[in-house]
Amino acid sequence: MYETISTSGMSREEWLRLRKSGIGGSDAGAVCGLNPYASPMSVFRDKVSAGVEAEDNESMRQGRDLEDYVSRRFMEATGLKVRRSNQMYRSLEHPFMIADVDRMVVGENAGLECKTASPYSSGKWKDGEIPPHYLIQCYHYMAVTGKRVWYIAVVLLGQDFKYAKITWDEALIQNLITIESDFWSNHIVSRNMPDPDGSKACDEVLEQYFKTSRKDSTIPLIGFDGKLKRRAELGELIEKLEREQKQIDQEIKLYMKDSEAAVSDSFRVTWADVETGRLDTKRLKAERPDIYQDFLNVSISRRFTVKAA
Repeated sequence: MYETISTSGMSREEWLRLRKSGIGGSDAGAVCGLNPYASPMSVFRDKVSAGVEAEDNESMRQGRDLEDYVSRRFMEATGLKVRRSNQMYRSLEHPFMIADVDRMVVGENAGLECKTASPYSSGKWKDGEIPPHYLIQCYHYMAVTGKRVWYIAVVLLGQDFKYAKITWDEALIQNLITIESDFWSNHIVSRNMPDPDGSKACDEVLEQYFKTSRKDSTIPLIGFDGKLKRRAELGELIEKLEREQKQIDQEIKLYMKDSEAAVSDSFRVTWADVETGRLDTKRLKAERPDIYQDFLNVSISRRFTVKAA
C-alpha cells in the first residue's frame, strides 16, 4: 500500500525538496552500488544537505523533453495505452521508499519507465539487456506501488527503439527493501556517511565536504599502513599494465604508418590529425602581466600525495 502526493503544478525546487524525504528510483541503483554515475555517498549528501541543488545538463533536459516521444513509441510498438501519473508515491510499510514514475499503463497492473540513451551506449542495451541501475529502478517502483509488471522503453538517439517487460521478483524486491532500509537507518537517519567505493562520485562528495585544509595541521596516520602498501603494489601493477597498453598502441601506429584509419571485423582504429590551440600563459604573464592578472582565475583545491616515511 502507498500514499500519493500530487506533483501537478509543483515547482522543480519543491519537487527536489520532496525527493530528499526518501529513497527514489534513481537513487536505488546508487544505494545498491550499481550506478556508474552516482554512489551511496552522493545519495547520502543529497538527502542530508539542507539546500536543494537543481542540477541540470543537456542530457537531462533531452531526457525530460523526449519522455513524451518515448511513451508514444511504446504505445505504437505494444498497442498499450499509458497516462501520466503526476503523483509522488510513498510506501506506507516502508515510508523511506518513494517513487516518481514516468507513466502508468492503462488497464494493466503496470508502469512504464522512459529512457533516452546515446548511440555510443547501445551496447548496454544489446540482446535484451538492461543497464543494472535502470533495472533496479524499475524493481524499486514495483516495490513502492505494488505493481506486478514494469515496462522500460528506450530510444537510442538516431539509431533504435527498444522496450522490455520486467515482472515481479519477490526475492530480489525483498533484498532491495532490506538494502534500502539499512541505508536509510544506518546512514541517513544517523547522519553516518557511507564508506567510499572508489567511484568518481565519491571523489566529488569528499571534495565538496572537505574543500580546504587547516594550515600546518597534522594528525597520526593510524591503521592505514597495510592499505598504503597495497596502494603502492597497485601503482606498480597499473604502471606495468599501462606500459603494455602503450606498447600495443605503438605497434598499431607502426603498422598504420601515415594511414588515418585501420579496420578489422571487430575494431576500427583511427590515428587522425587534431588541431589544438593553447594559450601561452607563460609568455602572456611575462609580456602582458596586466592582462594576465585581469583574467587570472584563482581556485583552491586539495592535492593528495603519498610518500614513504
